[in-house]
Amino acid sequence: MAGNVIELNDAAFDETVHNSDMPVLVDFWAPWCGPCKMMAPIIEDVANAYLDRAKVCKLNTDDARDSAMEFSINAIPTLILFKDGQVQKKWVGLTSKKDISAAIDELL
Repeated sequence: MAGNVIELNDAAFDETVHNSDMPVLVDFWAPWCGPCKMMAPIIEDVANAYLDRAKVCKLNTDDARDSAMEFSINAIPTLILFKDGQVQKKWVGLTSKKDISAAIDELL
């Protein structure tokens, strides 16, 4: 994974997301998903823009079924924004950098 985006798996999910002292954005995606590929540069832009203020992660739902089931991911891409381990906002489908940034800004 490029740049400042953290690649998550089931094992690292709790520690990275639930034990974070800053907001965490998780992009639930899969390699075969066209819209997920379109979302990737937006996720990287957000990761770079919020370096040291928020964590930006990607979770491959093919490899991390437990986490995908835990958050009822039934369409991808799905983005979930967490703060203090709690879901603050959820988007399904392509989402603009503006919408994501506005939601993160509210939590900072």
